[in-house]
Order: sequence, then structure tokens, then C-alpha cells
Amino acid sequence: MNILRITGNKWFRLSIWALLYLLWVIWFGNWWLILGLLVIFDLFITKKVKWAFWKKSYKEGEKRKGWLEWLDAIIFALVVSTFIKSFFFEAYMIPTSSMERSLMTGDYLFVSKLSYGPKVSQTPLSFPLVHNVLPITGGESYSTWIQNPYRRMAGFSKVKRDDIVVFNFPHGDTVLTAIPTEDYYTHVRIHGREQTKTMYGPIVVRPDDKKDNYVKRCVAIAGDTMDIVNGKVYINGQPQKFLKGVQNTYRVFTNGTPLNSKIIEGLGLSTQEIFYDSSMPGYPSFPLNEKEAEELAALQNVLEIRQNIDVYPPDFPDFPLMLFPFTETGDYQWTRDNYGPLWIPSQGATVELNLRNLPLYSRIITSYEHNDLVIKSDTIYINGAPASSYTFKMDYYFMMGDNRHNSLDSRYWGFVPESHVVGSPSVIWFSKDQYKSFPKSIRWKRIFKFV
Repeated sequence: MNILRITGNKWFRLSIWALLYLLWVIWFGNWWLILGLLVIFDLFITKKVKWAFWKKSYKEGEKRKGWLEWLDAIIFALVVSTFIKSFFFEAYMIPTSSMERSLMTGDYLFVSKLSYGPKVSQTPLSFPLVHNVLPITGGESYSTWIQNPYRRMAGFSKVKRDDIVVFNFPHGDTVLTAIPTEDYYTHVRIHGREQTKTMYGPIVVRPDDKKDNYVKRCVAIAGDTMDIVNGKVYINGQPQKFLKGVQNTYRVFTNGTPLNSKIIEGLGLSTQEIFYDSSMPGYPSFPLNEKEAEELAALQNVLEIRQNIDVYPPDFPDFPLMLFPFTETGDYQWTRDNYGPLWIPSQGATVELNLRNLPLYSRIITSYEHNDLVIKSDTIYINGAPASSYTFKMDYYFMMGDNRHNSLDSRYWGFVPESHVVGSPSVIWFSKDQYKSFPKSIRWKRIFKFV
């Protein structure tokens, strides 16, 4: 009884909520918000202001209005869920197979923003619980009347090598409304700006925090030198450690009979996505990791397995206009399987700047770190002054999908800025197979699986 009396005391409740709010203000890092303590004091003690203005005060015996009760519940749910989405967790669905089989198409995730620290909203005027597009009208769900500079609150850690990371798509600042999931800049390089707008426009320009969310694995962090040799990733001269989910495609030659569907499903693959070519005979593009390739080679009806490796000049669609830095001059005769070496920019580091390496850093200088860049008579000008070097303001990362031959990643659009990092997948709360009907479509073994 004494415990109930204490917890029900208005001064006790004031103390608890004031402490929680104060801790949040310290975490948020804006001391002007400490004025909110006055609101909390009024809510529990003075009660001079009716903060929940939509609530109706009922006289004794007066019938309650159901729609007002529902309105109160909806407002409370929106406030709480928006707070959680902004600072703790956000729901996300895997739309493509670029991370197969680490993350499957149809996985529904909770993404932890605490992993690397939540970003303070750069575009605060936004429709609740919607990322960038309204579900019914298809219009943009936010207003850019207020734009805050990038700032990140404290998190548990920084992005590490081999982390699976959710981030804002670096090329997502300009979106073609007719094909919103495709890369605007790729189409501009191939078709030209005006023709691209004519074919697929109009365009929508989005701020950093309203770009579409992508999920990939961080293979290299700021300061690393990354190299891909025949499909194998090397970081600072050392091979990337074996990760079960990382896979490349192989040409699997058989004796004329296809593999048993149970074997394909046992590898976590869909028979609808594996093509058998009877003219080989075999599979021209079978996704496997190194150990699985060895095991498959031991099957009786498998005659040979060869890894698909792109060498220069690359096959379509991986021609120079597709692969970052979108030129084949100098040292950039790269393919998706033979790529680099490439140094990943880090905050405070300075590089010598010249026309030869400018394709690597031009987007960093202009789009991510907001400088004016002009080339006149073979001289580089940054913010109106001649520049022979550049010092980076942020850390950058190189992201790749685990499904290495079916992933549009940093090989195709370059570095991911620190300002674009959203969080890390924490748990799969639901998963379904798009090729199966309910209830067989539910992947029960993946539900509530930690990532």
C-alpha cells in the first residue's frame, strides 16, 4: 500500500519524468530543450495549461464520446511510435536479393538506430511514420521549409568492417518519378540529362535523410585500402574473412540432368531464380559461397564448377559508365570482380588533388561536403580558389551486397558518407517467400531471428 501511495504521488511522478526528460536532453545535446521541464512541471503540479486540448472534460454522469477516446488513443500512439522511430528503432523490409542469403527478400527487420547513434532529423516537417512517399497519393511526405545540418547523437559504436548497415542511398538525392527505384545518375551518363528527364521525368530532389534506405555490408571503413581480385575482397592487403552469406555466381556443368530441387532449396535458394540451360548443360549463374561450391562439385551429376569472373573489358551492363568512378582513363580499368585498389577517405585526411584522381572525390567535395567545384584550363577551383589538395570533413565507407553478382552497391555509386548511415539491422520480426502461397510462404525459422 505504501508503494502505491509513493508511485501515485504527483511529486514522485514529476521526479521520474523530469529525470528521464533531462537524460534525453543531455543525449540530444540541445540545452534549450531543458525549458521543456516547465511543461512537465505544469502537467503534474500546476496544471494551468490544457496541453491535451483535444480531450473533453466530462461532468459526472455525462456520456463519453467514443470518437474522442479513439482520437486520444491515436494521438498517443503516433507520438510514442514517432519518438521510437526517430531515436531507437525503425521497421524496414528487404525489397531485393542483393544481401541473399544473409538477409532474404521479404525479410521484415527492426533497424537499431542506437548502434551508431540516431541522426537528428534534418527534415523535421514530415508526415508521421512515413519515410519519403505518402502511401495513397504517392507524393512526397515532407516539407523542406526547415533544414537542419547533419548531427549524430551518441551511439553504442562506430561502423566496423563486415557490419551490415542500413543507410540513405547516396545517389538518391535526385529521383525519376517514372522509375523511382533506378539510379538517376546512371541514366544521365548513358542517355544525357535532358533525354533522361524527357523519358522518365519529372524529377524529385530529396534531402539526405529522405533518400531511400539501402542495406549492404560494410567491407571497408575510413582509412582502409580495398582491392577486389578475381571476386575476392582484400582490405589493407589481407583477404576478407569468410562470411557464410557472401556468395558469387558459378557456372555449374552437369551430365545433362538438373540438380534435385531439394538441394537448391537446402542452400536457401529459390528454384524460380535458378536457371537451368540444357544447351550447356548446366547452370550459367548459380549463386554459391566457396564452401558450397566445393560441396556441390562432389555431387555425381556435377562435372565441373567455374566461378564467373569479370575481367577487363567488362561485359554489359558493367561497362565503364556503370562502375564508379565512371571512367576508364588512367588506373580505372576496373570490373565488378577486379576493382581497385581504392583508398577510403577519412575525416581530417588530406589528399593531393589532380585531374587524374578527381573522379574519385568530386561528388564528395560537391554533394556530400557542399563545396563549389569548377575546372578551368586544367586547374581545379574549390569555392573560387585554386586547389591542389583537399581535406575531408567526414568518414566514408565502402558497402557491398553479399550477393556479389546481383548487387548494385559502392562499386556502382561510390562511397557512403558517415552522414548517410541510419543504423544496423537487429532482428527479423517476420519473413515471407514471394514465390510461395500462404501459409507456405511464411519462413517460420527466420521469425525473431537476430541479425
